[in-house]
Amino acid sequence: MSKVLVVTSGKGGVGKTTSTAALGAALAQLGKKVVVVDFDVGLRNLDLVMGAERRVVFDLINVIQGDAKLVQALIRDKRIEGLSLLPASQTRDKDALTAEGVGRVIAELREKFDWVLCDSPAGIEKGATLAMHHADAAVVVTNPEVSSVRDSDRIIGMLDSKTARAERGERIEKHLLLTRYDAGRANRGEMLKVDDVLEILSIPLLGIIPESEEVLKASNVGSPVTLNSPQSGPGRAYFDAARRLLGEQLPVTVPGEKRSLLGKLFGRRVA
Repeated sequence: MSKVLVVTSGKGGVGKTTSTAALGAALAQLGKKVVVVDFDVGLRNLDLVMGAERRVVFDLINVIQGDAKLVQALIRDKRIEGLSLLPASQTRDKDALTAEGVGRVIAELREKFDWVLCDSPAGIEKGATLAMHHADAAVVVTNPEVSSVRDSDRIIGMLDSKTARAERGERIEKHLLLTRYDAGRANRGEMLKVDDVLEILSIPLLGIIPESEEVLKASNVGSPVTLNSPQSGPGRAYFDAARRLLGEQLPVTVPGEKRSLLGKLFGRRVA
């Protein structure tokens, strides 16, 4: 059965697009049929991170408005079998997204793929709410800073109230992905520690992505970090996060520390 996963946050610049590409590539490398969908209409960065910007002919809005069929807009990755991209429009406004159109496209994608990863725009506006509406699960991406965590807390509230699952009285599966973490800075009080973030947000921890130049290098060459630098700290962390999404119970090691957080991966749930 297919699974729709939204990658979301309240604050921009925390690494949603990078994380969508990395998790999507890792899931495909693990043998799943995966599509990553860019909901950031007007900006469209996922195709750049995936190295497919020159291959975009049709996009999500073209499919929603009936100007192209889904199969025409999907871009198959040349490097990883089973990985595809549905890009956003760079010339249209987010108001071109419609609830009916998004629902139709997501339903069609469910029939073709094991995993549908929706790269949500930041914030709580129309594009973000439509990206999360049909999700079975969510990855909430946050940096270890107060403003990012506060905004993520608001997004968690929206996931519990604005999604189709919430409307049916069901709870959406939520995971926390902590990005750009630096243990040295956390110990000096320059950013929040992992335990502080977990205490505030109270959702299961999917992974901790260490601060690293490898993430920027991968984005600049149009390759997910799990493909471009699989043995780097971020590459391994994203790959382990993908395995956890598939149900493996792997301990997560805090970058720069020796302790692991297996209990906090699976033991924390929203009250």
